[in-house]
Amino acid sequence: MTGVRPGFPVCAGAGKSKLFCFCYSKSRRLPVFCFLLSLVAYLGLHPANSKPAMDPLAFHPQNDYLLQNDRVLLRPLHSTDWQHLLPFAQQEPELWRYALAGAAGPDNLRQYIAAALEGRASGKEYPFIVWDKKQNSYAGCTRFYDMQPAQQTTQLGYTWYGKAFQGTGLNRHCKYLLLQFAFGTMQVARVEFRADAANSRSIAAMKAIGCTPEGILRSNGLRPDGTRRDSIVLSILKWEWEESVEEMLKGKLSG
Repeated sequence: MTGVRPGFPVCAGAGKSKLFCFCYSKSRRLPVFCFLLSLVAYLGLHPANSKPAMDPLAFHPQNDYLLQNDRVLLRPLHSTDWQHLLPFAQQEPELWRYALAGAAGPDNLRQYIAAALEGRASGKEYPFIVWDKKQNSYAGCTRFYDMQPAQQTTQLGYTWYGKAFQGTGLNRHCKYLLLQFAFGTMQVARVEFRADAANSRSIAAMKAIGCTPEGILRSNGLRPDGTRRDSIVLSILKWEWEESVEEMLKGKLSG
């Protein structure tokens, strides 16, 4: 074969049609190399054809993200928000009846906010404070937590609203924005939810936004009153969101 250096493999065809590799060499080992090179080209695994790995959790916890529509604004929680949430902690302690981490009372609220901010600093959580545009008032809190970039998963919870904001449609608006952010900006494949198995109202709300129940974790945590609780696990997967849940939930955004 003229014009070819000994030991240099020559591949016929182009792109994925590179099925054969001819070699001009007396070496017995080179044909094996040629075969592997042909296989790599056929499968499209050549470095020139490879794509860089995508960051499975493509957002940065240190950045401030604002999620909003015409009904609600979700912005990052800050330490100074203690004053905005204090009325709930003082006047509505029953909001945390089923919670694993309560915020009833000034001291517990400080600890609650501090823990949330520490979680954000560690890259494991991202807490929001909720502003109801319709009532022109702060309404509660929610957050992403147990964020696992390598697994492309996150949990969504620690959600609570003052009594005046419950049953008003606010939660649907919040969940729509948060799920849109999770499956879009964060690029997760799964969003998980958990609730006290005895909290029928919370479970009904999760099912109403498209969550699928998966099972019960028995006696997996303590309530603020010291009693143990069973937790129900629910989730929404990326393909479910894209195929049906997003449009279903969007259709419920009224009021």
